[in-house]
Amino acid sequence: MTVQEKTPVRVEERRLSHARDISRPGFIVKLILMALVNAFGLYGILAAWAQNSMGVVAFLVAALIIANWVYFSKRAIPAKYLYPGLVFLAVYQLYVMANTAFVAFTNYGDGHNSTKPAAIEQILKTSDRRIEGSPTYPVAVLQQGNDLAFAVVRDGDVQLGTADEPLAPVDNAESDGDRVTAVEGWSVLTISEIQQLQAEVLGLRVSLSEDPADGWLRTDNGSLAYVARSTLTFDEATDTFTAEDGTVFTADPNRGLYVSEDGRQLVPGWRVIVGFENFTKMFTDSRLSGPFFQILIWTFAFAILSVATTFALGLFLATVFNDPLVKNRRLYRALFILPYAFPGFLAALVWKGMLNREFGIINQTLLGGADINWLGDGTLAKIAILGVNLWLGFPYMFLITTGALQSIPGELTEAGVMDGAGPWRRFRSITFPLLLVSVAPLLIASFAFNFNNFSLIYMLTGGGPNFPGAPVLIGETDILISMVYAVAFESGVKQYGLASALSILIFLMVGFISWLGFRQTRKLEEIL
Repeated sequence: MTVQEKTPVRVEERRLSHARDISRPGFIVKLILMALVNAFGLYGILAAWAQNSMGVVAFLVAALIIANWVYFSKRAIPAKYLYPGLVFLAVYQLYVMANTAFVAFTNYGDGHNSTKPAAIEQILKTSDRRIEGSPTYPVAVLQQGNDLAFAVVRDGDVQLGTADEPLAPVDNAESDGDRVTAVEGWSVLTISEIQQLQAEVLGLRVSLSEDPADGWLRTDNGSLAYVARSTLTFDEATDTFTAEDGTVFTADPNRGLYVSEDGRQLVPGWRVIVGFENFTKMFTDSRLSGPFFQILIWTFAFAILSVATTFALGLFLATVFNDPLVKNRRLYRALFILPYAFPGFLAALVWKGMLNREFGIINQTLLGGADINWLGDGTLAKIAILGVNLWLGFPYMFLITTGALQSIPGELTEAGVMDGAGPWRRFRSITFPLLLVSVAPLLIASFAFNFNNFSLIYMLTGGGPNFPGAPVLIGETDILISMVYAVAFESGVKQYGLASALSILIFLMVGFISWLGFRQTRKLEEIL
């Protein structure tokens, strides 16, 4: 048979093979799943486009194109298994790390959480007062999800506006005289509901038009709205605000603020790149550097002591109950695992109650009514944390050391006995080195976990007792990760840039120590 005769046969074979593939149930299921993936992906692209998030649009487009190629190609079999994990890695790890690194070099936080045009608009709207002689409108406060809006009857039409969209006529709305009663897609808030959202409602400004000079609607009671206008005048040419008393506020591009000559500032500001300011602030600000170094030392001490104490107790119990002469070993082992099976954050709350100064079972029952401030004194609180963490952590070490001990060949121990080595000598020269070969990587992982053991600190002491005079709400038992949380969320003014800088430092510290630890564990392999 010639080549010309073989070619049509091969084409026909491929056509029949393709026909069989697309008729299989597995292909139909794959087709349905990929249709759903493409539908959700297209929805995400349209939503990101509406929010002007071009980076997200580009990522979703690329991800969908690659996904369709991978799952409809016969050549990309390994990629079919790797691709979902790579996508999740990019979204939940690489993007988060890159965004955290970027935020660490900005002033992002309360008062600096938006762009400069948004800050200018907000400054104008928050420094306003009622226009003399302006009309008063019966207003309806509406809600749609997390968005609030005002609806009024103006020029004979029902008009609706939000903080981002000026007043505009709407269809499918109902009114009773001058008051709006219903708008399709929105819920009209009652008086009690308005009171629950009082701060948001009183802070809402709805522009009359696209021109800020026309003013905006605001309300003082949720029932009537009036037209207000800013007491500041913004000059776009000079990039300055001028107050009614003649004070001029000039933009400071390095700080993201409008500042007057006498130091007064207009809020909010906007996000700008501040370089290494967040990193140096922890060392140069005397109010912050002292508590920071104390927290840094305590973090290392807590992580090291936690690993050392839990490993020592776990190894001791594992050695004792690995002896065949001990009866009911399985029962004891099951009992020792119970603290590990109980959720850690719940155990911390239980211990917090037991350590209560006035009503805790430790003071009242075990110590006969003693008045010991376990969680209110800095030193005692640290001891309490280490004790509770010992209770929570030793079962894990007990499990891994038990498994490691059982994997050590008995012939080695017998050889030590034949050489005349005693129990302690055999443990120190044979058992323990071989044990470290197996558990050393797990000890490094345990160190990294305790270095960032946020839940125990937060649930047991909340980081307290607090440092007096510190610019952020941090305390003597805080570790670096709980300090990050306090800076970002619990200190009144949220400082995401400073918190991100702390996160970067934690990442570098844990990464360096882990690298150093794994490098040292290579020496243990020489034992084998």
